[in-house]
Amino acid sequence: MTPEPLPNHLFDAAIALQALGANEFSGATHPAWNNMVGPFGGISAATALNAVMQHPARLGEPVSLTVNFAGALAPGPFTATACPVRTNRSTQHWTVELRQPAPGATASDDQPDEVVLTATVMTALRRDTWGASDLPMPPVSRPLDVPLATSRHMEWLNRYELRPVFGSIPAVWEGQAASDDPLKASLSQVWMRDTPARPLDFCSLAALCDVFFPRIFLKRATMTPVGTVSMTVYFHASSAELTAVGTGYLLGQARAQAYARGFFDQTAQLWSEEGVLMATTHQVVYYKA
Repeated sequence: MTPEPLPNHLFDAAIALQALGANEFSGATHPAWNNMVGPFGGISAATALNAVMQHPARLGEPVSLTVNFAGALAPGPFTATACPVRTNRSTQHWTVELRQPAPGATASDDQPDEVVLTATVMTALRRDTWGASDLPMPPVSRPLDVPLATSRHMEWLNRYELRPVFGSIPAVWEGQAASDDPLKASLSQVWMRDTPARPLDFCSLAALCDVFFPRIFLKRATMTPVGTVSMTVYFHASSAELTAVGTGYLLGQARAQAYARGFFDQTAQLWSEEGVLMATTHQVVYYKA
């Protein structure tokens, strides 16, 4: 069961949607989630997922979410559509779009809204089966033994409690890799949770999958224009496991894989404090260098 939204929590305010009709919702960006250009990508991904979670035809729980950031959301209202394109006995496939008026368009213009985000979601009725994990949580210090990050250079960072274990954003930008070890050159480990505290659900888990800064910052320690183009989240946790986490911490670990011809990819894993793998995520990031 999905937890009820917290009416005074900024996360719930940012992903709030109002039904307009069949498959269509209205929403608006929230200044508390501002990033360098437009809102934090994680909150946009969570909003796209919320359109499916709020849809009366939804079957089961999210298994995967892929978000393509076609353009930055402008401050203000947007329209979200969530369409179940195929429903099988235990799985369901969705397409989602977020649209906004074209820049400079007025209410009198006969001009279609522009697509700023597309997404696909797969939900399923998941049953108890044999299970295992080949990716155990790394041994790290407990959350409260790790100092709280104090850097808040983007507004959306104020929405999270972050406790970096390893691989913080560079303090000195002189083009020196964080480590000569290729397994550590782009590695970050960080305890994280919403602030103020909020019970974990699928939407907030999707947003947490995007809190990792671009790995190229660690690899090169050079100010580089970047932007996530596409992000996929695989949900391994059940609703019961989300409920068990409650307002506790998740340990996130991120690492890049390859940088080439203007794009690089990075992967991340998120575990509960008890070592349960909650989600894995993979994203492709544009860079200019």
